[in-house]
Amino acid sequence: MEHQRTERLKQWVASVLPAPMIDFQAASADASFRRYFRATTAAGSFVVMDAPPSHEDCGPWLKVAHLFRDAGVNTPQIFAENLSDGFILMSDLGSTTYLSVLNEASADRLYRDANASLIKIQLASRPGVLPPYDEALLRRELDLFPDWYVARHLGVALSEDQRASLETVFRALLDNNLAQPQVFVHRDWHSRNLMVTDADNPGVIDFQDAVFGPITYDLVSIYKDAYIAWDEDRLLDWVVRYWEAAKKAGLPVDPDFGAFYRDFEWMGAQRHIKVLGIFARLCHRDGKDGYLKDMPLVMNYLRRACERYRELQPLLALLDALEGRVADTGYTF
Repeated sequence: MEHQRTERLKQWVASVLPAPMIDFQAASADASFRRYFRATTAAGSFVVMDAPPSHEDCGPWLKVAHLFRDAGVNTPQIFAENLSDGFILMSDLGSTTYLSVLNEASADRLYRDANASLIKIQLASRPGVLPPYDEALLRRELDLFPDWYVARHLGVALSEDQRASLETVFRALLDNNLAQPQVFVHRDWHSRNLMVTDADNPGVIDFQDAVFGPITYDLVSIYKDAYIAWDEDRLLDWVVRYWEAAKKAGLPVDPDFGAFYRDFEWMGAQRHIKVLGIFARLCHRDGKDGYLKDMPLVMNYLRRACERYRELQPLLALLDALEGRVADTGYTF
């Protein structure tokens, strides 16, 4: 079946390319059902998305591609689309991800470019265009943690007191997240989804889940990235540089950096709780266990945030209990 679909895709691509196809190779796959191929011609290379309509809707991807591109961000240019089959032909942003080239020498430049593009996206924000990152969605994401990480991955049944304690933390996080200024949110703004390009860096991909939500969400996605870690002094410097540039651009960031950084950390706690659940689900439901190796870094981010804020320490006690540790926070179950 997959072979037949690939052949049908190749036939469609050949019919819409501006020049005869010389080569057609798999480019990448992601955590969804989407696949990507690279079609090469004498006129250059193109990327082809294969998103089976039974599993994926290309509509949001196309909408956000145009929305972000109109904001001045380097998303792929769309050359042809076949929504009934889930095929899209687009410009090729290359195969060099931020993750593959980030190092001590390149990080300042690459993150400066990423901040500039993020601010362009946020400046274009207006309500009613993208789905809201509302309480219902934030809550569904948090619930992935007890359902998939705790129950399925660890095989632990939480006690009634533990569930109540977790709910207290979830409520505090939701109240903070929902009170933040709202902007366009890419929702997966990290080193695997930013491409290094010669001009108009970075190229931006994997934006189909974009929403209208908390202003710190994308910032924490890139600086508390599940796939690469930096020392906290350097991370703080990059966040300060974003905050200063955002203020200058007129974005509604908190004028007090301490308050802004607290929002950043609490948004990070929400994201990392969710990511632990997502990685567990990818393993146990979808058979993609490659993400398990990234769990320790995500857990480290979460634990360090919980250590810094009293309101989040009940979660730290739960994490200690799950790991068989003796908590020294004063919280017990």
